[in-house]
Amino acid sequence: MSTQPGQPRGRRGTVGHAYSALNLRLLLASIGLVFMVVLAVLLAVADQPVLAIIASALAAVAAIDIAVVVRRIRTRHRADPNRHYSLFE
Repeated sequence: MSTQPGQPRGRRGTVGHAYSALNLRLLLASIGLVFMVVLAVLLAVADQPVLAIIASALAAVAAIDIAVVVRRIRTRHRADPNRHYSLFE
């Protein structure tokens, strides 16, 4: 495994060739966020505060993941604005 010049050691993927399928990751994180928010509300209504807090924390993780993925997608599109990416790219 070789890295690109200027890329930190141990990192895989680049802006042009992402290691993960960013669009698919965005879709899955969005589904996870919606599911965890609904679950947290239902658990709070059912008087299960500990489980509601855990579900809320997982919703926060999904929201942070969405922010990171959107930032990476925007960076990729700025680097090559004329290229169209599929869901699995």
